[in-house]
Amino acid sequence: MVTSNPFSAMFGRSPFQPLLAHIVKANDCADQLLPFFEASLQGDWDSAAQLRESITRLEHEADVLKTELRLNLPNTMFLPVSRSDILDLISVQDKIANKVRDITGIMLGRKMRVPKTLAEPMRQYIHTSVACVAQARQALEELKDLLESGFGRNVSDVMQNMIRELHTLEHQADSQQVEIRRQLFALESELPPIDVIFLYKIIDWVGELSDRAERVGSRLQILTAR
Repeated sequence: MVTSNPFSAMFGRSPFQPLLAHIVKANDCADQLLPFFEASLQGDWDSAAQLRESITRLEHEADVLKTELRLNLPNTMFLPVSRSDILDLISVQDKIANKVRDITGIMLGRKMRVPKTLAEPMRQYIHTSVACVAQARQALEELKDLLESGFGRNVSDVMQNMIRELHTLEHQADSQQVEIRRQLFALESELPPIDVIFLYKIIDWVGELSDRAERVGSRLQILTAR
């Protein structure tokens, strides 16, 4: 019998297809963050609002995919991964899009503009965090292709290399966060206290973005080790 549910049909082709569709949305969401930041630096809140709308739409689409995956995931699957592993992975991936939504929401709502001296460090920091998300997506794509092509013995080695690169990027983001927090501390006396509080929050949330991308990699590492 041919199913009328296109999402169920995804599972017929590949258990990783819905996971990949979801992380593509999360990655697309993260890709909007740097243009949003640039618009905020210029005080171009119309452009920032448009980007925020795009982020909100992508985050909603990711939520729909997450819900559909949970509703349509079979209880028994002849797969190299368990049902619980897939559910864990989709939950971690979903937090990436959510965090981008949170960052842009608070920045737009408060019309936050990062101090000029922090603009370039923040730009590089965001770039690294977004690169972490892209690396997590690439790792999932690679895992899907390797398993589906039957090269099971090569999966672990390839994934280890990709996860290692993801760890390197996440460590770089951590180092950038420490330096930006140090620079902001030196500026605290020159800024309104409430602005300082929210700047620290944004700095932390950008760090959470890279951290959650690394967690995707850790879940994939667990998958390939089993």
